[in-house]
Amino acid sequence: MTKLTLASHPHLLGFDQIERLAERAAKGTEGYPPYNIEHHAPDGFTITLAVAGFAEGDLTISLENRQLTVAGRQPDTEAERVFLHRGIAARAFQRSFVLAEGVEVGGARLENGLLSISLQRKPQPNVVQTIPISRK
Repeated sequence: MTKLTLASHPHLLGFDQIERLAERAAKGTEGYPPYNIEHHAPDGFTITLAVAGFAEGDLTISLENRQLTVAGRQPDTEAERVFLHRGIAARAFQRSFVLAEGVEVGGARLENGLLSISLQRKPQPNVVQTIPISRK
């Protein structure tokens, strides 16, 4: 017996990309840095990442193929400092989020060790198309 997956259902044509999206979203499920996702009615979202110790220049935000990626890398100053206790993580990170079609990045701000990224869902036009039938 063949197992039917969502992407292989006969009524969902062209949705084979969903499995790849799910795999891409599952990558990098490490817990650092911690983050929140807030919904602002009706169509706004905010992703907030706790990036204590990272300056603006240490962070990059990019969007490629609907994948929003936030990366952080601090300059190497380990040789200059001697820690008796190190409880604040300073390791490099990369956190990715897959955005739905129509969701756009509005901007980002860094305040009090929290990086907030604003997202907005733009209304998609409802397109009705009539397909002509040919005889051949």
